[in-house]
Amino acid sequence: MRRLLPVTDMTAHDATVRDAPAHDTPVPDTKSDDTPAGDRAWSLEELADAYAYPPEAASGRWLRANMVSSLDGAGQHDGRSQPLSSEADMKIFGTLRGLADVVVVGAETVRSEGYRPARARDAFAARRAAAGQGPAPVIAVVTASLDLDFSLPLFTEPLVPTLVLTGAGSSAERRAEAERAGAEVVIAGDDRGVDPERAVAALEERGLRRQLTEGGPRLLGQFVAAGVLDELCLTLSPTMTAGTAQRIAGGPSVAVPKRFAVASVLEQDGFLFTRYRRI
Repeated sequence: MRRLLPVTDMTAHDATVRDAPAHDTPVPDTKSDDTPAGDRAWSLEELADAYAYPPEAASGRWLRANMVSSLDGAGQHDGRSQPLSSEADMKIFGTLRGLADVVVVGAETVRSEGYRPARARDAFAARRAAAGQGPAPVIAVVTASLDLDFSLPLFTEPLVPTLVLTGAGSSAERRAEAERAGAEVVIAGDDRGVDPERAVAALEERGLRRQLTEGGPRLLGQFVAAGVLDELCLTLSPTMTAGTAQRIAGGPSVAVPKRFAVASVLEQDGFLFTRYRRI
């Protein structure tokens, strides 16, 4: 893996050496991860440092999204994101989960991706303990219909109880069924659906400030339209899918496009791992 942005002093120096006349004294190639030649495997500790939540998350909530897209804009293939992914992408996926207090996900993504409870990982145990976090992130499922299989391990066998975010107008019977399965129901809307601003606020009230959403596209679109998304971690997959697959965000449009600034770019095997923060 190589760091392409932010460009460091070492990167600039390496470029100067490459462009120098042949008779100049050569400089040994250090193979640093900060140089274009430094293509090597990164440890989970290095990835955790690279994707650490900003200081703002210590006192208030910070919502980041993690998504993957093909070169032609598809957010999935055959209804799933896995065909667009890679080993390095999954390593970053696990790192982002290892840093989060809560993973917020839409019900359709839970069904299509076969979600299971988040697990505790030794690689992040010390970091999580130092940050006052539990052993694993909470999974929070956003749903209006509560059309979910509450017998699945996500609800019956989590290390920490799964949250079900829904609206006050949703089925009381289904909410009761979710609670009997072991989930905690959180009302975050006046009708059947969930209000994005109330959802992130409700999680923050529970001390879940480091928030990560993994979609799907409709949920991410709602967060974008509501103006509550702080950061996007986007993997650009070197693939073309054609077809009619959804983009990474769908749903309601915004009157004025939301502006984000690039924070970092990593690369491995043609995949670009980018981070953008809201301006």
